[in-house]
Amino acid sequence: MNERFKTGMPKTRKRIKVLIVDDSALVRNILSKGLAMDAQIEVVGTAKDPYVARDLIIKHRPDVLTLDVEMPRMDGVEFLKKLMPQYPLPVVMVSSLTQKGKQITLEALEAGAVEIVPKPSTNLSRGLNEMMGELRQKVKIASRANVSHWKNRKKPLARPARAENRALAESTDKVIAIGASTGGTEAIKNVVSRFPAAFPGVVIVQHMPAGFTRMFSERLNSICAMEVKEASDGDRVIPGRIIVAAGDYHMKVRRSGGFYYVELVRGEKVNGHRPSVNVLMHSVARYVGSNAIGIMLTGMGSDGAEGMLAMRNAGATTVAQDETSCVVFGMPKVAYEIGAAQKLLPLDEIAPYVIETLTGNGK
Repeated sequence: MNERFKTGMPKTRKRIKVLIVDDSALVRNILSKGLAMDAQIEVVGTAKDPYVARDLIIKHRPDVLTLDVEMPRMDGVEFLKKLMPQYPLPVVMVSSLTQKGKQITLEALEAGAVEIVPKPSTNLSRGLNEMMGELRQKVKIASRANVSHWKNRKKPLARPARAENRALAESTDKVIAIGASTGGTEAIKNVVSRFPAAFPGVVIVQHMPAGFTRMFSERLNSICAMEVKEASDGDRVIPGRIIVAAGDYHMKVRRSGGFYYVELVRGEKVNGHRPSVNVLMHSVARYVGSNAIGIMLTGMGSDGAEGMLAMRNAGATTVAQDETSCVVFGMPKVAYEIGAAQKLLPLDEIAPYVIETLTGNGK
């Protein structure tokens, strides 16, 4: 009878162990109760600062950390810079929407955090419920993230040699479309920072809350040879310019006569996202066709796979990031499995491959 009882019982799924780090006792209590509403999540502890968190990490070995951005004794970025090389953990940043909060959040993503959840700034009752729903979802996503590459992290590889401007001048009608989600801010930076100033126009959808995309664009602009800007409705897609979709707006590429431009629309969320990679890539397939290159980078889910398939069917060149170099091998995996991505490449090989393709040396 005991054996029958054992085999008849469903297997219990291992719960996601979460450690909450926030200097406010009230916020710690709210986050604890909100996360505990999900049966798949177990809050194993709370910490008022990174010093307490360090001891609790060793004690409880959590699967995911939620981390406040601004704390008095040590901010989230400083903590991550100490934590990730020694004890890599998926981290979800709980961020304020102040200018300083957004800046620290982006620095935290560069230091190893994988997701952002903004704190509500208005309509606290409704905003709090929405925030907790988003936090529960992103904790689950983060629990599947691969952050092992942060262990004893070495300096990034040197950038490849610059492409010949003469060769690129002959590809001014080309458009490069990039899609990314979890872990995407660093992956995008790795790719576009290697593009030379004369490169064809680039359009990007990175799943990111409204309010962060402008600062993300500005940070990219400070390190790229190309100009980088957050999208405004009607912006021209031209060589030397990278356009990043604005948070909470879908971005489409359109053609008028001999030039391309972007159109911003609100619309319903697609695959749970606004902006959606699918929306962007479908528009690129329609209006750019075989003159496009599609790149799918790290991210949870399947957003963009169908749009990339439309791009490939229209004659575009398509490539996706491989599993080993992804934080989350979701979007690239689906794109490859349905035949949308022609090949999978390690992150460090994507920019050289695109450059070679555009200069006529690609395979």
